[in-house]
Amino acid sequence: MSKTLTHVVGRGHELLAERIRKGQLTVDLTSGNGYDTLMMYRLVGSSGQVIAFDIQPQALQITRQRLLDQGAVVRMRNVDQAPLELLPGVDLVEAGHETLKVFLPAAPQGIIANLGYLPGGDQQLVTRPESTLQALQQSCEWLAPEGRLAVVVYPGHPGGAEEGALVDNFFANLCEANFQVLQLKVVSRPQSPFLYVAEKRD
Repeated sequence: MSKTLTHVVGRGHELLAERIRKGQLTVDLTSGNGYDTLMMYRLVGSSGQVIAFDIQPQALQITRQRLLDQGAVVRMRNVDQAPLELLPGVDLVEAGHETLKVFLPAAPQGIIANLGYLPGGDQQLVTRPESTLQALQQSCEWLAPEGRLAVVVYPGHPGGAEEGALVDNFFANLCEANFQVLQLKVVSRPQSPFLYVAEKRD
C-alpha cells in the first residue's frame, strides 16, 4: 500500500535513510513514544548507536520497551552521565534536547525531532521555542558532513504556531554554503504538520 502524499513524518524517515548506514551514530531529540528512535535503531543496527532525549520519564519507558522488544541494548541515562561514550546500542537520556552537545561523543550522521507534545500524554507539556532553537543550533553545529537533520513541526496546538515561526526563521537563515534545506508543507491545510530536512555540505 502506498503512503499518503502528505505524510511528512514518513518522508522525513525516507530522507534520513538515504544518508544513515549501519554502525553510525544518530540522535532523536524527542523520543516521544519511541517510533523515531526505533527507526533510527533499525538504520544503524546493533553495531550503531542512537541517543534519544526526553524530559518525560513516561516517554522514555515507552521507548525503552519498544526497543527492548526489538532486541536492542538499551541504557537509561541522565545529566550526571554526560558526556556519553561511543558505544553500540541505544542511550535514553532524561534531559531536554537543548543539552544535546553535553552528551554527544561524536558527530551524528542523522538527527530527528518531532516537536509538540507526547501523543497520548499531557498536552500541556510541549516543546518550547527557546529550547528548540538551542537544540537546532547545536544539531547543525555537531552534524557530520553529509549528515541530515529532519524536523517535523506541529503548528495546530497552543504555542505550535509560534514555535513553527521560529523554526521557519532558523532554517531560512542557515548559510547556503554550508547547508541544503528542504521544506515539505501541505499548502491546502495550514494547521497540518510540516517538515524541514537540512543536509550539511561536505
